Amino acid sequence: MVYDGILLSLVIGFFRGGSLKGLAHMKLRGGWLFPLLLVVQFAIFALQDKVAIVAKLSNTLFLIVYAVGLLFLWINRKQPGFIVIFAGVLLNFIVMAVNGGRMPVSVEAAQVLGREYVDALQTGVYGKHQAITSETLLPFLGDIIPLSPPYPRQQVISIGDVIINVGAFFFIQHLMLNTASKERSTVPVSK
Repeated sequence: MVYDGILLSLVIGFFRGGSLKGLAHMKLRGGWLFPLLLVVQFAIFALQDKVAIVAKLSNTLFLIVYAVGLLFLWINRKQPGFIVIFAGVLLNFIVMAVNGGRMPVSVEAAQVLGREYVDALQTGVYGKHQAITSETLLPFLGDIIPLSPPYPRQQVISIGDVIINVGAFFFIQHLMLNTASKERSTVPVSK
């Protein structure tokens, strides 16, 4: 879902006269952390069914990834939109932490993803997800919002995901439009 928000923000930024040059000049403290966290998360996904120790520690590893991500967002909180992104990630972290390190998913909402996904969800965990049950804590913070056509991709998202996208939208718009604005103001006027 976050990738969808980023793509939408880029498209809107272009329609508003923005430039990608601002993305190249982005200055984030600890900027290397974000790609590292993505790689670690993909490694956990890939190895949790193949390597026993990763399977055993995957819930803890997912929580560590989120905690480090929160730290990264906090140290960059003065960037436009980052405090909003922080709030969304914090909501996702909270619901995962109180439910053993997995994101609870509504089985009803997951119907848009197809029978195979629902079956995998109901038989155990799927990636970093698990089905919402009567024992799930804070289920309203889990993946409960189904997206289906006319939305281009079928998926189930959380309130935290929505908030993350709002923050990412503000950040990308700021980067794209401020650079384009500065470029226009420095162009010499011909006489």
